[in-house]
Amino acid sequence: IQQHQEIHVVMGNEACDLDSTVSALALAYFLAQTTPAPKAAFVPVLNIPRAEFALRTETTFLLRERGVPDTALVFRDEIDLGGLHHAGLLSLTLVDHHVLPGADAALEEAVVEVLDHRPLERARGPPCQVTVEPVGSCATLVTERILQGPPGVLDRTTAALLHGTILLDCINLSPAAGKVTPRDVACVSLLEERFPELPARDAVFGALQAAKFDVTGLTTEQMLRKDLKVLSNDEAVVAISGVFEDLETFLLRPGLLQDLEAFCQARGYAGLVAMTVSFNQHHEPTRKLAVYSAQEPLRSTLCRALEEATTPSLLLRPLPSPWPCVAAYAQGNAVAARKKVLPILRAAL
Repeated sequence: IQQHQEIHVVMGNEACDLDSTVSALALAYFLAQTTPAPKAAFVPVLNIPRAEFALRTETTFLLRERGVPDTALVFRDEIDLGGLHHAGLLSLTLVDHHVLPGADAALEEAVVEVLDHRPLERARGPPCQVTVEPVGSCATLVTERILQGPPGVLDRTTAALLHGTILLDCINLSPAAGKVTPRDVACVSLLEERFPELPARDAVFGALQAAKFDVTGLTTEQMLRKDLKVLSNDEAVVAISGVFEDLETFLLRPGLLQDLEAFCQARGYAGLVAMTVSFNQHHEPTRKLAVYSAQEPLRSTLCRALEEATTPSLLLRPLPSPWPCVAAYAQGNAVAARKKVLPILRAAL
């Protein structure tokens, strides 16, 4: 700020999963390599505090495997985006999301580009460049962008990061999981063609999936923070956590109710939706849901919205719950991941 240096930040969403992280790193690298006479420094920013990074086990695993040290990364608590914007020095490219959370509303006018793969919730006019395409992984859109650029920019490290991310996001390109599109498949094939030394798909996916689902030793609070999204309206803030453990196992964790209460109270959440997922050996997902709120009216509102949803229908079946303030469901529509459930909950709020 003191030197009036313009900064172009490329930033993923606040869950900061592997897709958000790698999309930000790869796109910022590409822009830095290909922008003619740039006025700005390109900085990929991981949208969590550095202290949270250890919980992103699949991301720490892949970056370590590929020789990218933690010291090379910039986290949200290490850069003053508000100060940069206030000084007129910030440009912002959003990857893997296109709506900033309420706390970042002031940064909206700095957004110059969006690259996302979830349904468009709000239009952006020029000069903001918008690419929103229904592919399985945002890393696919970044890969397409890089492959359309000058030859030679894509290096082995970036290719391996993108390759692993698309495989993890699209459940090893398995049609049964309902995430993969022909464009995801094409990008993985192109990366493998360009870099034949990339490890086999099954090995990459297996290692990343094992790292992602490794919740050994995590407290309930850490499990809920590991993959967290937040929705809010004027009256309530609701957390939606992806949980990598079977729901029955999760509900029987010792002290669970006290942990849920403490987690929500500490962060000002009026309620929490835990979305659990596990996979069989054919990469077919089993999804279950738990809705927690100490406020009965809010819990009923969220449950009703999920039960009655039609776009898509979740085909919920109630499950026994050990706690009166936690409603539990098996989700018959196993391809409806959190991306599809968030708009239902947002509409309910």
